[in-house]
Amino acid sequence: MRFARQVLLLQIGVVTLVVGVGFALVGWLLDRDLELQFGQRALSVARTVAADVEVGDAVARDDPDHLVPVRAERVRQATRALFVVVTDQAGIRLAHPSPDQIGQRVSTDPSGALAGNEVVSVEEGTLGLSARGKVPLRDHTGAIVGEVSVGFDAEDINTSLLHLLGLAGLYVGPALLLGVAGSALLTRLLKRRTLGLEPHELAGLMQEREAVLHGIGEGVLAVDTGGRVTVCNQEAIRLLGTRIQPGTSAEDLDLPPRLHATLTTSGRVDNLITVAGERVLVVNRREVRRDGRDLGGVLTLRDRTDLETLTRELDSVRGLTDALRAQRHEFANRLHTLSGLLQTNHHQEAVDYLQALASGPIAPLGAGGEALRDPYLLAFLAAKTAAAQEKGVALLVGEGSWVPGRVVAPVEVTTVLGNLVDNALEAARLGGRRPAEVEVELLADATTLHLTVADTGDGVPRRLQDAIWAEGVSTRDGADRGLGLALARQAARGLGGEVRLAENGEPEHGAVFVARLPEVLDGDR
Repeated sequence: MRFARQVLLLQIGVVTLVVGVGFALVGWLLDRDLELQFGQRALSVARTVAADVEVGDAVARDDPDHLVPVRAERVRQATRALFVVVTDQAGIRLAHPSPDQIGQRVSTDPSGALAGNEVVSVEEGTLGLSARGKVPLRDHTGAIVGEVSVGFDAEDINTSLLHLLGLAGLYVGPALLLGVAGSALLTRLLKRRTLGLEPHELAGLMQEREAVLHGIGEGVLAVDTGGRVTVCNQEAIRLLGTRIQPGTSAEDLDLPPRLHATLTTSGRVDNLITVAGERVLVVNRREVRRDGRDLGGVLTLRDRTDLETLTRELDSVRGLTDALRAQRHEFANRLHTLSGLLQTNHHQEAVDYLQALASGPIAPLGAGGEALRDPYLLAFLAAKTAAAQEKGVALLVGEGSWVPGRVVAPVEVTTVLGNLVDNALEAARLGGRRPAEVEVELLADATTLHLTVADTGDGVPRRLQDAIWAEGVSTRDGADRGLGLALARQAARGLGGEVRLAENGEPEHGAVFVARLPEVLDGDR
């Protein structure tokens, strides 16, 4: 039997038992009350008869005129009593509804009334079971000369009881039906709230839920149709860097803009990249439905920070490789030139060419490139210079650059510098100023590296100068934009530094970004 049906039957049984016990208790109380009422009624009639002094005097004289039976029968008929019996001091009947019983001793004990007490009881007599009242009968002198016993048929009590129980049943029946209907509605609500699942199925789901939520390496964040958080495992708390309590409204959560928008809107989302604190996350959203009902949505969060780090290292190595490949071609060209001069006996020209090569590298980085000694920076800037030339933009190293030491955190440095340079190249390419240029200055201060990137673009609108650091915010339209500056700031803050917008645009140049990266140089001179 299904649990919902068991609950229904149990509730119906409890309601029926409570109503039945209550009805029985009411019946018992009514029966006692009716017996008491009929006894008091009989006692009142007996007192009325006993108050007649003529009856008392007649009994004292043994009723020679037969006054007592007449008076007793008149009262019995007027009150609809079962009997009105008058006895003398010996308990001999002087009045009885059945004439053949007159002159005989009463069937019940008259000693209580003859002793001067009033007695109320339910007893069995010659006329059957009755509620009776007995009082002493006195003459005009006050002496007890007999008793008066009045009784009402017990069937009258039962008739009145059944009538009252019938009236009570008019309320008990609907109450029972209402209780059964309420139990049925409660069972239906329970079934709907539990999605028709049995207790053992719910227990199994709970165990599976705990095992899945806390056993996987992904963060799980679920919301219901009202936008309230229902599930948040420990991995999600770790990745987001904030504790989220179930029941919290998604609108009140302090989350990155892209993640917040994904959480508060419906629909499917695949592989959304977002930045939360110092972590790069990949977010997926799926809607949850059962039997056509919308139950909310589930977000899965994957940590892509390590993958992003590897990607940055790969980009750095790729840039170095491209620079070495360019240098290899340049070196081969120089050797071919030198070989040609020697083969054609232009020895003096060959010597002059060698001296020119020895005096300094012919590099496309500008005058400031000679002040850089770190191979990572040289390779990276050389690769970016080649990429800039393909876009029609000149990338130059400013004359104020000076980095005599080596970079000990190339991944973080190239992440910050690369994102700033990429944004600047795009801004210069799309800007209205010509020639399109990007100038980079790098300055070492002990182990701290200071970066400045300026472009000839149109600058950053003032309305966005505070918002450009948030992911998803960009000065240009298009998908997958608004992540570079967020990554740059994240990498800088991971080192204890900072990236900021120094100037959002001037008449003679575009935006200027500056960065401070501590502990990224070895400090050697």
